[in-house]
Amino acid sequence: MPSTEQRRIEVLRAIVADYIATKEPIGSKTLVDRHNLGVSSATVRNDMAVLEAEGYITQQHTSSGRIPTDKGYRQFVDHIAEVKPLSPAERRAIMEFLESGVDLDDVLRRGVRLLAQLTRQVAMVQYPTVSASTVRHLEVVALNPARLLLVVITDTGRVDQRLVELGSVVDDEDLAVLRAMLGQAMDGKRLAAASASVAELPEHAPVRLRDVLVRVSTVLVETLVEHPEERLVLGGTANLTRNVGDFGFPGSLRSVLEALEEQVIVLKLLAAAQQPGTVTVQIGEETQVEQMRGTSVVSTGYGVLPGTVLGGMGVLGPTRMDYPGTIASVAAVARYIGEVLAER
Repeated sequence: MPSTEQRRIEVLRAIVADYIATKEPIGSKTLVDRHNLGVSSATVRNDMAVLEAEGYITQQHTSSGRIPTDKGYRQFVDHIAEVKPLSPAERRAIMEFLESGVDLDDVLRRGVRLLAQLTRQVAMVQYPTVSASTVRHLEVVALNPARLLLVVITDTGRVDQRLVELGSVVDDEDLAVLRAMLGQAMDGKRLAAASASVAELPEHAPVRLRDVLVRVSTVLVETLVEHPEERLVLGGTANLTRNVGDFGFPGSLRSVLEALEEQVIVLKLLAAAQQPGTVTVQIGEETQVEQMRGTSVVSTGYGVLPGTVLGGMGVLGPTRMDYPGTIASVAAVARYIGEVLAER
């Protein structure tokens, strides 16, 4: 026989699950009819009264049933016993879709699109941060004696291409010197360290190559430094309009959409996902963003090696969401993005 506290947790779990599924306030008779709680309607009514007094559920109208509060959703999430795993077919489809990505940008865009489809929420992913990326290789291609193509490839799969007008002609011998100097300054270094090394190259270059290296290093530093406005990909924003009523007071959906345009807000929400392999759920006011009241954020980190986090990814939607399914989808897509990037 479960204890009174355990039974009330079961009652709360049933209310949350039914409300998520039906969007209808839940009454005691409905709970008894749908769930094998092993107690009478009177006992369930008493349990609901206690849960309401403790702030886990609330009654919108006098004659209606109860709906969960943010505190109730938090209790529900904290007591999720197990997350339903994706089927082998689903996992295979995810991996095949992501593996078709041609580069980092394509893989992340595919991941966001996939996550939005799986959860029917807004999906978001953060580009690998500069502090976590290392230069794998710099390719220097002479398009003609006075123009170079620089291709920077990082260990996270990022590929940047830049054209440099040299202002003068460089022969094959000087081009070889240039390649060697740039390679020594950049290869195997974190992007921030590589940027600092490249910036110092003109000071140590042969006089004949100093002007050329100033031009090249200027372009490379601009490529290597982090641009916050380019660090985020969103997908599925239109999904929010499917459940306008879930956002509470009039105008709240507009506030959410405006907040999503502020990348610093979204990056702050994703910053909570710093533990590799751990899914974080922020519910309602836990987001600490006024415009995000009535929303929940389910996020995690992704990385190419166990224990590393290159960036955060996750979904945002109304607090009335399928938490077990969303947690499973976020965890799976993040894991497979990490595996795909590790193979690049």
